[in-house]
Parts: sequence; C-alpha cells; structure tokens
Amino acid sequence: MAAKSLIKVPDPPILPFFKPVDYVEVLAQIHKELESCPPHERTNLYLLQFQVFKGLGDIKLMRRSLRLAWLNASTVHEQLVFGAWLKYEKRGEELISDLLSSCGKCSKEFELIDIGSELPSEVNTSYTDGAMINQKTNVSGMVSFKIGDEKIMCDRQKMATLSPPFRSMLNGCFLESVSEDIDLSKNDISPMGMKVISEFSSTGILPDLPTNLLLEIMMFSSKFCCENLKDSCDRKLAKSVSSRNDAVELMEYALEENCPVLAASCLQVFLQELPDSLNDERVVDLLTSVDRLHRSIMVGPSSFSLYCLLSQVAMDLDAGSDKSALFLEQLVDCTENSQQKMVAYHMLGCVKLLKKEYDEAQRFFDVALTEGHVYSVIGLTRIGQIKGEKLESFKKLSSVISNYTPLGWMYQERSLYCENNVKIWEDLEKATELDPTLTYPYMYRAASLIKKQNVQDSLAEINKILGFKLAVECLELRFCFYLVLEDYQSAICDVQAILTICPEYRMFEGRVPATQFQTLVREHVPNWTTADYWLQLYDRWSAVDDIGSLSVIYQMLESETAKGVLYFRQSLLLLRLNCPEAAMRSLQLARQHASSEHERLVYEGWILYDTGHCDEGLKKAEESINLNRSFEAFFLKAYALADSSQDPTCSSTVVALLQDALKCPSDRLRKGQALNNLGSVYVDSGKLDLAADCYINALKIRHTRAHQGLARVHYLKNDKPAAYEEMTKLIENARNNASAYEKRSEYCEREQTKIDLEMVTHLDPLRVYPYRYRAAVLMDNHKEKEAIAELSRAIAFKADMHLLHLRAAFHEHIGDVSGAMRDCRAALSFDPNHQEMLELRSRVNSQEP
Repeated sequence: MAAKSLIKVPDPPILPFFKPVDYVEVLAQIHKELESCPPHERTNLYLLQFQVFKGLGDIKLMRRSLRLAWLNASTVHEQLVFGAWLKYEKRGEELISDLLSSCGKCSKEFELIDIGSELPSEVNTSYTDGAMINQKTNVSGMVSFKIGDEKIMCDRQKMATLSPPFRSMLNGCFLESVSEDIDLSKNDISPMGMKVISEFSSTGILPDLPTNLLLEIMMFSSKFCCENLKDSCDRKLAKSVSSRNDAVELMEYALEENCPVLAASCLQVFLQELPDSLNDERVVDLLTSVDRLHRSIMVGPSSFSLYCLLSQVAMDLDAGSDKSALFLEQLVDCTENSQQKMVAYHMLGCVKLLKKEYDEAQRFFDVALTEGHVYSVIGLTRIGQIKGEKLESFKKLSSVISNYTPLGWMYQERSLYCENNVKIWEDLEKATELDPTLTYPYMYRAASLIKKQNVQDSLAEINKILGFKLAVECLELRFCFYLVLEDYQSAICDVQAILTICPEYRMFEGRVPATQFQTLVREHVPNWTTADYWLQLYDRWSAVDDIGSLSVIYQMLESETAKGVLYFRQSLLLLRLNCPEAAMRSLQLARQHASSEHERLVYEGWILYDTGHCDEGLKKAEESINLNRSFEAFFLKAYALADSSQDPTCSSTVVALLQDALKCPSDRLRKGQALNNLGSVYVDSGKLDLAADCYINALKIRHTRAHQGLARVHYLKNDKPAAYEEMTKLIENARNNASAYEKRSEYCEREQTKIDLEMVTHLDPLRVYPYRYRAAVLMDNHKEKEAIAELSRAIAFKADMHLLHLRAAFHEHIGDVSGAMRDCRAALSFDPNHQEMLELRSRVNSQEP
C-alpha cells in the first residue's frame, strides 16, 4: 500500500486558449463576417476561427482554418506567416512532402517566397522624370566626387536624378552646383561604392556586389534619400539571405534603414526554421525588441498574426519561460480589437502565472475578462487561492455560473474552492454531467475512492473515461491503482500504452521517466516466448482490447526482429484509439524498419492515404504489387479504392483485390480484417449469402468485429432477432463495446433502443447518434424544447456539424429563424461545402426579415 503515497491528482491546467462561453455564437459570427467582409480582412477572421478550434481541441479543423488563411492571404506578409505556420503545425511530416514529390506532386505551402518579386516597390519616382537643368552655362556637365585620394567622375545631370538632395546640391543654389570637384570623403562611402552609384545613375541597374558593399551603398542612399538606389539595394540584399546567420546580421540593418524586402526575407528564414530558430537568443532578441515602426517594416500589417505564431512556438518550447512572456508582450502590443485582446491577454496571464508573477498575471487576466473572455476568471480564482482568498474565488465562480449558461469547466473550477467533500463531489458530478470529456472529475473521484480502500470502485471510475478518451494522465493514475493492487501485469500494460503514445512521457508531475517505471515493474512480470506474444496479441485483438494489444506489441518490438509489421499494427490500433499523431509516428517507423522494398512501398502508401492523398497511396500500392504480390499491397489498394471511388462498378475490382489478398500469405489478424471488408463489399452489392460466408469465416479466426457485419446480413434478410442476437455476442466479447450497443439499437424495439442508446452515452458520451435519435423522438412527440435541449446538451462539449445541422432544422421548424441561421453558419464553419447545410441555410436566409 506504499504506492498510495504516489497518488496525487494535480489541479486541472488553465488552458492558454481562446475559450468562449458560446463557441457556436462566435463561429456563426465569424462565418457571417466572412460572407460580407472585404478580401483583406479574411485572414484575421480565419485566424480567429483557428483560435476557436484550438480551444475546442480539433487539430484537423485548426489546420484547415490556417490553410484558408494562407489561401486567402492578400499580402506577401500574410503568405509568409501562414505558410510558415502550416509548416510548423505539420512539422515531422517532411516525409509526406518527399513522398508526394516522388509521385510528382508538390506542396506549395512550404515553398520559399521570392519576397522581392512579390513585394511591390513603393518608391516615389516623380522627381526622376526630369531633373532641373543647371542654367549656369559655364558649369561642366561632369562632376568629380573626391573620396580620400581618389576622384570619381560622374554625369552631373544623371546624378541629380538620384534624389532631391543631389538635385539641390548639383543644380540648386548651393556652392556645389558651380563646383566641378565635390568632397564626399566624410560620408562613409568608398571609391568603389561611389563608382557603383555613378553607374547606377546612368543605367538604373545595380550589379551583383558583395554584401558589405551593398550595405555601404544602402546606408549612403538612406543618407542622401536616393529611394530608387535604396530599393535596389534592399532587393539585392534580400536575395543574399541564405542562412540564419545572414538573417540575424542583416535584420538590424533592414529595420534601421527601413528596408522592407530585406526585413521580410530575414523574417522568412527565421520562420522557416521554427522551432529551432527560437532557440537562438540572437533571433529572440531581434524579434522581441522591435517597436511598432520596426514591426511594420518587417511584416507590414500582419504583426498580430506573426506574434500569434511566435508566441505559440515559444510556449510549445517552454510556456513558463521569459521568451514566451516577451513574445506575448509583443502580441499584446499588436492587438487592435476585443477578440484579439481576449486571446493575447489571457495567454500572457497564463505565462505570468507559470512564472509566479501573480500581480502581473492578475492584471492580464482582468483585462481579458473585461474584454469578454469569461474563461479567464479561472486565472483570477487560482491567484485568489494562492493569496489566501479561497472564499472570494468561490464567489467569483458562483457569479459566473449564475450569469452565464453553465459549462462543465465552471463547476470543475469551483470544486477547488468548496469547503467540504460533499460540495466538491456535487460540483464535480455537475461538471461531468455538463462536460463528460473533462478528465479531472474522474481522476479526483477515483483517487478519493482508493484512499477509502474502494479500489474496485476507483478502477471503475477511471475506466469510465478511458473507455472513450485515451488520456495519458488517466492511464498514469490507473497504473498507480494497479501498483496498489500489486497487479503488475495490468500495471505494465498501462505504462507501455503510455510509452507507445508518448515515448518521452514523464510521470508524477514530470519527475520520473515512464521508461524507469516500466523497467521496475517488468521485474515482477513473467517473460514470454515469441509464441506467447502472438497468443496474447490474438487474445487481446479478438477481445477488442486495444490498450492491451498496444502493450503486447510494445513488448514484441523489444525482442522481435521483423519490426516493420509490428509498427504497422501499432499504427492501426492508435488510429482506432483516436491518436492520429502517434499513429503517423508508428507508420513512419514501420517504413524505416521495412524488411523489403515492396513492404516499404505499402507503408508509404498508407502514410499518403492517411494524410488525404488517396491517389498517391494507390500508386504506391500498385508499385508494391509490381514488385511482389503481397497481402498488404492488395489490401491497401482495395481499401483505398473502396473508400475513394464513386463508381458503383468499382466493387467488382475491390472484390478481386481482396480475393487476391486472401490468397497471399498473412496472419489471421489481417486475414480476418480482409474477410470482414470483403463481406462489407458483398453486402453493398446485395450478395448477402457471400457476405455471410465471409463474416462466418472471419469469426472462425476470431475476428470479433465480424459479428457486426453478420448482424447486418441477418437484418437485411428480415431476421431482426438474429441480428440482435449477433450484436449481443459482440457486446459480450468486446472490451470496448459502445459502438456495438449503438449498432444493436438499430435491431431493437423502441424501448430497448432507448436503453441501448443510453448505455452508449454512458460508455462513450462523444458518440453523436444517440443524442440525435433521442432528439428526433422528442420532436416526433411534439416536445420541441426538450428536443433542442437534448442536442444543446451534447453541442456544449462536442463540436459536431451533424448535431448543429439537426438543431438548425429544429429551430427552423419552430420558427426561430435567428437560432436556425446561427446554427447553420456555425455548422458551415466545420464544412463550408456541405450541400444539405447550404440548402438549409439558403431556405432559412429567405425567411429572415
């Protein structure tokens, strides 16, 4: 029981994101403005949309908003910032770009921009159209400029066209206008530089020159207001920036001499090398010490976008660093409206809190709250608790709950300031009711139960959330519970799952590497042979025990030599567990450890397919088949073709491919999947008996999920009881069975359907169908308010287009045009091209007064 002392649940983190109380309203307003705003305002709106999606935790939608900002960029600076941001968000995916290139397809997102050609010259050339001719007839047409002991002969009138100062000097009333020799020795220009300037005055062309000479000429041109010459120097210097050292050295000149092309080119180098460039103190000093004028020279009107990106990167590196605070202070200085202030001040408050600068943090959270960011109250209440004002913090949260639509995070936060356990539990139960995705309430309840010796109850509590959300902090807590129980086999399973998802994970508030615990617990677990590993993997895979399967594969990777296929299996499990980044990492490892060229091509095909490049994935499958007819190559081609082709005749090709796959050597795990997929194609083609044979054969080799396909066959043959019974078998055999209950609900009478769908919501509250079904039933029973409330309950914590679509239709049905339009616009933020949504929006739009 000594392990109990390790069990500690930290306070929930304050998320440094934009988290509006009503994200639907904000998304709807953004969409409305996007429909009518001038093109140059769109990027800022897409950036705000990105920040909303970041607060919702939707990586796919975040990236889509960034891409739309990049595609709608109206200036080269916006292209620069959002192109670099996309590259940063997709860091680690360089392999995908290389694979696309090998297929003849390139991504323009990551290409360097030729700033000089994109950024137009703003030089005023009116004075160069014709210089005032010197009327003094005895003055020579040539003039010599003396620099030290050398004289450089220049055409007086051509030199006069360089700038107003030269025009006044050579043709005006100054002494130099009648002189044939003018001494420029004290103007920091060399004879070589003056010769280049003389040539430029005649030709308007600046030759390729060493950087130091260009800088010399540029500073001379600034001093004498030679705008054309300076612009040419600016563009020549910009082309010479090829490294971070170049950029660091030249940025200071660019800002000091007002050279926007050079400044933007230096900035591009810094941005292209993120996050590494922010580990260079010279870069950080440059970018955090600029004033408004220098920001304008460097990035035009895109300062807020730039410092949003830089602040995010700095916080990803170390949120509590001086560097993060400095970038956020720049961001705050760039804000122009309330929404930007909410984001910037809240983020800066979070960083100052991490740095334990409480008065400063309080000031910034106060500003964010005043601007309308209600979530920032969390920062104020935490600081209040630190300062011994726990009751005041409780009152602040109670006020927020009273004045706004209550959300789960409000009750979760208030629980930290309750006076007794009863109140704490009440608030945490309410938090879970309003937002079942919050991990802290489950962790707190589970930890409290184990301290009261209710070990099984504590396990049941933490298993509730792990049943639908694979949070590593929850796995860590369950690992501790298993240590208390001395169930080392289960403990090692959880720590190995953690290491699969986050190989560098550190447990107990970052103090101990998870690998160290894995080593310690391993001593208490019996060693398995290769045969034992495969038997264990079959058992867990068949039981749809994905976490258990991850653990077995982790152990197999430590001893097996054929690692490619194991990393591939690992990637499939991680995708099923909704860990796309970890899945992609495993796929890339599978590629690295492929034992042959044809195997490597298959993994490359899956990488391309999983990142949305289906046609390129198919090409890789075909290349692999040309080298070797393997199960995985045929399976990939069949899978990608079935998913991408709109041609109904393609099903016969998919069938042939899957049959070819089944003729190739493979293990039962993959053959079961192929039989299952083949059954699905047969069902879609109406060949029910062939489908049933496939599913039965899959079940014979313990592919448990085939029960679902066989149930569908029974249902289509009008044998509903048999379909129900088949799904019941799946529920009994599968460890994760929320989807099985959901599917079985289709084969029940209405009362049993309601029971099954309630079970689905209990097991996995993120599944959308049960809410939609219950809402539709309520609507059929003319309980419109209850139907809308059922959808609203889910929408509060689950951002989903289908839920919004249905609620919009319900609002339209009861005549709430504004509510319907709000939901339409918000839903179109998720998918701007959704046809049914567009039709509903058009219909509702015609009803607006």
